[in-house]
Amino acid sequence: MIDPRMTKLAEVLIKYSTALKKGEKILIEAIDIPIEMTCELIRVAREAGGDPLVTLKSNRVNRALMMNGSKEQMALWAETEALRMGNVDAYLGLRGSFNIAENSDLPEDKHKLYQESVWKKVHLDIRVPKTRWVVLRWPSSSMAQQANRSTEAFEQFYFDVCTMDYARMGKAMQPLAKRMTEADQVKIVGPGTELSFSAKGIAAIPCDGKLNIPDGEVFTAPVKDSVNGVVQYNARTIYQGVMHDDVRFEFKDGKIVKATSSNTEHLNKVLDTDAGSRYIGEFAIGFNPYVTEPMLDILFDEKIAGSFHFTPGQAYEEADNGNKSTVHWDIVCLQDEKNGGGEIWFDGELIRKDGMFVVDDLKPLNPENLK
Repeated sequence: MIDPRMTKLAEVLIKYSTALKKGEKILIEAIDIPIEMTCELIRVAREAGGDPLVTLKSNRVNRALMMNGSKEQMALWAETEALRMGNVDAYLGLRGSFNIAENSDLPEDKHKLYQESVWKKVHLDIRVPKTRWVVLRWPSSSMAQQANRSTEAFEQFYFDVCTMDYARMGKAMQPLAKRMTEADQVKIVGPGTELSFSAKGIAAIPCDGKLNIPDGEVFTAPVKDSVNGVVQYNARTIYQGVMHDDVRFEFKDGKIVKATSSNTEHLNKVLDTDAGSRYIGEFAIGFNPYVTEPMLDILFDEKIAGSFHFTPGQAYEEADNGNKSTVHWDIVCLQDEKNGGGEIWFDGELIRKDGMFVVDDLKPLNPENLK
């Protein structure tokens, strides 16, 4: 029997997130997830009148391809997947993981080769700008362990947060998107953090389950050369399979001029990837009421109620500040009381304090009003 929670999630993804219509083509990319869920997605997609195309992948196989990859092989991989991606209207990426550190021992040059060929050509150049797409993780015992929950409790949490009423959340976030779009000067303060930048002229994009599941953020980007000050992140982060604690950036005229963490050497290697990797491509405010603790999974952590993330690397086309990079590393700072608090100001007005919105039009986004 199919778990009814799988059916409910499949319906959210096909009918709401990708809004698949009759005659449209959808690529379902399933990485280390149960066959039953993939089959249910196919059924629901056909029920909606869509034509599903499926790619089954494995993180271990992907690692082997990258570890042993040549420039020619990567070019073939990119060309093949680009052809597939370029022929669909929607993309659904379900990404399971039995080991979050699977790629931790890949050499830097192998990471870079994959990012500059396959990832850029398939995802940055086609999937993101040219399809309706949504990506999500799949629950596993390792994720439950990351979240310090039992497997059963984590599975229930996962389905609760992934099938919440995103349409209602979408209405509540419109005032925040408006304020962020209209904001010029932004100031963020907290323990170890004192940042200032301009967001003038850059759009703010509400995220209500149409791109990521779980969702619950509004993102924009700073004017590229306007960031000054320091940010001290307080959530653990992982990039290329390598974990970091206590990431700290110092900025001068937009550029990260000093970067430290529990693995400062790897951090700076990533930031030296290309000309754009030391500049910020995204600033976002998170408010999902069901996501309250970091679990070392960015699709969850960046949505934590009372958080913000400040992202070195590539800017999104929808909120473009001109920064180009193969890096896009979302790193999260929690500003609720138990994590030391903090404030966000737009043009001299305090809009959030200690993780709670304090102006009337944004209070519907506070956890007690979204659940």
